Amino acid sequence: MSRDARWTALLDLLAEHGRVEVEEVATTLDVSTATIRRDLDQLAEQQMLTRTRGGAVAHGVSYELPLRYKTARHASQKQRIGRAAASLVALGDVVGLTGGTTTTEVARALALRGDVTADGARQPALTVVTNALNIANELVIRPQIKIVVTGGVARPQSYELTGPLARGVLQEIILDIAVLGIDALDPAQGVYAHHEDEASINRLLAERAQRVVIAADSSKIGRRAFARVCGLDTIDTLITDDAIPPETVAAFEEAGITVTIT
Repeated sequence: MSRDARWTALLDLLAEHGRVEVEEVATTLDVSTATIRRDLDQLAEQQMLTRTRGGAVAHGVSYELPLRYKTARHASQKQRIGRAAASLVALGDVVGLTGGTTTTEVARALALRGDVTADGARQPALTVVTNALNIANELVIRPQIKIVVTGGVARPQSYELTGPLARGVLQEIILDIAVLGIDALDPAQGVYAHHEDEASINRLLAERAQRVVIAADSSKIGRRAFARVCGLDTIDTLITDDAIPPETVAAFEEAGITVTIT
């Protein structure tokens, strides 16, 4: 197993359980305890975890797996969700995209749509407003898509811009549709993010949009995180995968949300 694969697995276990033990992880990953100790020491140097005697704990109370380590998780589901979300966007729409691996797939699907890339497509075919640096970086080379970046302070975990500068831009615009990437979605309480600044920007994106779409694989559903983004009454559509329990689908539909399963 390569170092990058081990680090991804380590951080994934840490995100799920909050702490890891050297002996258990070495057995799970089928590597030596010396290798795991070295990996944990190096991750601690990058402030991605806190070392303890015999293992490590999540770094901070609102721990989240950095975006660069999340890209391979539920990849096929996220790609299908991304295509389904992109299909809801009409030519000429102003689309708001938060950061995250699933919304990145939405951006990629938008960029590859035939009616967007067609030679005769109007310029621009779409306008994308985002606070995610990685999404802006991927789309800026697409001449048919106008990119508006919010500004703000960058968070290295998610590549998202937050703070007063981001809010200032969003307060001056109107979106046709906002596609939100989320950290958790509770069938009773609504949408959550790990970080309060991200939650604030995501909430404002939703408020500025005529339609709000949640794009999330089923691993995010039935959970809560640190900071609430919005309630169920804000959501128009949920796009997820077929691992979502039927009773959860029924709960969202009862709340007036259209659920699309990919």
